[in-house]
Amino acid sequence: MSQRISFLVHGDVQGVSFRYFTQKKAQEYNLTGWVRNTPNSKVEGEAQGDKEGIQNLLKDLDNGPRMAHVVKVEKEDKDVVEGEKAFEVRR
Repeated sequence: MSQRISFLVHGDVQGVSFRYFTQKKAQEYNLTGWVRNTPNSKVEGEAQGDKEGIQNLLKDLDNGPRMAHVVKVEKEDKDVVEGEKAFEVRR
């Protein structure tokens, strides 16, 4: 059964390939959704897929790529989006 979450990552998360790290991990777990930088130096997005994939992605977001320093990851449950096919990096 699919679920969808939104996430907001706080810390030193811009300029360290965080969006592409997130996309790669989401694709590994067969998740759909999107990720983008925010104007206030955070990274936000939504991910959709099975519960195990979502949990794995959240663990990865908590660590981030090597050069990132994650302080906090907020998550919120969302309604599932029908017909979404990929996980994309947005600008």
